Amino acid sequence: MPSSVKASSLILASGSPRRRDLLTAARIPFVIHESKIDEIRREGEEAVPFALRMAREKALSVAEVYPGEVILAADTIVELDGEVLGKPSDAADACRILRLLSDRTHRVVTAYALVRNGRIIEAMPVISHVTFRALTRDEIERYLMTGEPFDKAGAYGIQGMGANFIVAVEGDRSNVMGLPVKEVLAALARLGISPSPSPAK
Repeated sequence: MPSSVKASSLILASGSPRRRDLLTAARIPFVIHESKIDEIRREGEEAVPFALRMAREKALSVAEVYPGEVILAADTIVELDGEVLGKPSDAADACRILRLLSDRTHRVVTAYALVRNGRIIEAMPVISHVTFRALTRDEIERYLMTGEPFDKAGAYGIQGMGANFIVAVEGDRSNVMGLPVKEVLAALARLGISPSPSPAK
């Protein structure tokens, strides 16, 4: 086990800045060890099974490095009418995805998995529904120029400029960002991992 990790540490198997920020805001101490699992969807695999499989595989891969520690991994999938919309491959793909989402309601599935000692303790999908207003071609092109869409499932970020496209969210916004905080905190509490006390003012 790496010497920088203390006993009972939570290991976040993700390099996502959004997940890092959400855990930090929730005052959960953690160490980052990004999983190197390739996010490749199997033929015919639907959004929920895909997200769950990815979360489990990410957590299990990092658990090999930290025996005895709790590993948290998550995977976020955007789905519209049965089509899984992952991270765009290029600007043309991002444009295509945003046109599909324009003036429509889509599902955001974020699955999380908790692993300890090579065993999956808990794995669960959480679903939110997001509605976009109608987008113009110029808006989409300006958004692409910001670079924000390219590392995000569905080609937008609810925590960034992509929020301007959204008219309604049914479900937890943190789930759309990439981590269902309420469910994850409850699961961590069952494992004895709680938020740090608020600093005295």
